Amino acid sequence: MEREDFDRIEQAARRRERIRSAVTYVLLALWALIVLFPFYWMILTSVKSYSAYNAEYVPRLFTLAPTMQNYADAFTAVPLGRYFLNTAVFTVLTTGLMLLVIVLAAYAFARLSFPGKDATFTFLLSLMMIPNELVIITNFVTITDWGLRNTFLGLILPSVTSVFYIYLLKENFEQIPEELYKAAKVDGTSDFKYLWKVMLPICSPTIVTITILKVIECWNSYVWPRLITDEPTRFLVSNGIQEIRENGFGRENIPAMMAAVVVVSFPLIVLFLLFHKKIMEGVSRGGTKG
Repeated sequence: MEREDFDRIEQAARRRERIRSAVTYVLLALWALIVLFPFYWMILTSVKSYSAYNAEYVPRLFTLAPTMQNYADAFTAVPLGRYFLNTAVFTVLTTGLMLLVIVLAAYAFARLSFPGKDATFTFLLSLMMIPNELVIITNFVTITDWGLRNTFLGLILPSVTSVFYIYLLKENFEQIPEELYKAAKVDGTSDFKYLWKVMLPICSPTIVTITILKVIECWNSYVWPRLITDEPTRFLVSNGIQEIRENGFGRENIPAMMAAVVVVSFPLIVLFLLFHKKIMEGVSRGGTKG
């Protein structure tokens, strides 16, 4: 009798677990549909003809006559290829310089001893409370006074450091046992060699995460490039999408603009799909002490 009661309790527990799993998967599927629907709508609009899109009084969730003409219009209406090149140069240079700055700064705060170290780091952390929008005008005036408007240097300089990334990398560096550093110094290893040979390989997931997040940030930059550049030869892809939006065929050419958005978004989507595990690993390492 006790065995039968035990089996009934076990079956009921399994039934509840199956129901809980089914409800969880249904909710996750609904959430996935909500998250992915904007991407579906973007791609759908990009393959609708200009006339068909404007003829729809009620938007349709499908099209029977897809066209790739909008993608051709996206590259012919504005020099989108040049904007891609400008964005790639801006992204590579900004990310490279930022990595150099934050790695050296994080290493200094994590391992070196110098007067005012704690006060300086506290001051840097306090800067995280200031919204970026509040310093845009100051940066604009500074870059203008230096004569760097419509230059890559003017685009890059305000983005070559990040207090948050310095903090994230410093936390990772501090997780490495200090005994390794002392042993390396006893062997006569320089600080730069220790950083390059020991700390960076150990913290590579965080470095990869920071690199990917910075690439995404640079690729999606809009406000600062729009403010500091007014020459088409220096426009980024964000400016190119705005140009398509403003210079449509008599009015806004939404399908062509959506085609441009698909083209611009595709590299970032592929990048995230390839390295999303590294991103999660790096963020989890940054939030773990000990």
